[in-house]
Amino acid sequence: MILRRYGKWYHSVEPNFNPAAMTEIGFQRDRVLSVSAGDFEDGYRAVATGEVGAEADGDVQRHAERELLGRLEGALGEKVAALEAGQVLVVLNGRTDWPKTRERREAVIVEGENRFFFHWWVDPPLRVGVFEAKASG
Repeated sequence: MILRRYGKWYHSVEPNFNPAAMTEIGFQRDRVLSVSAGDFEDGYRAVATGEVGAEADGDVQRHAERELLGRLEGALGEKVAALEAGQVLVVLNGRTDWPKTRERREAVIVEGENRFFFHWWVDPPLRVGVFEAKASG
């Protein structure tokens, strides 16, 4: 399960990575779990933190960006799949360091014609933390 903080609450979310959106790297609340920040901080402890990033290249801009977002979502899915029972993955990025897709175009000549080749990456990377429920008692 993935959680993200919204104000004074942590909500469970699903990735919503969309190359056509203004904010390509987004999350949508799925209403499975909501917990107040105080209860979360009292009940969970950080086990590990890390970054999730991705890169993609291609000769069609939209396809390269879609590939980038697919790779990012796949890498995030691997982190979720590696969680043990009682653990959650928390998105740690805030408004000031939210990940964005970045693009660099390179002019290339293909069969005698000028074309662009696109390089896409995520900057800054998506920061995540693995949290587990504190032992009661």
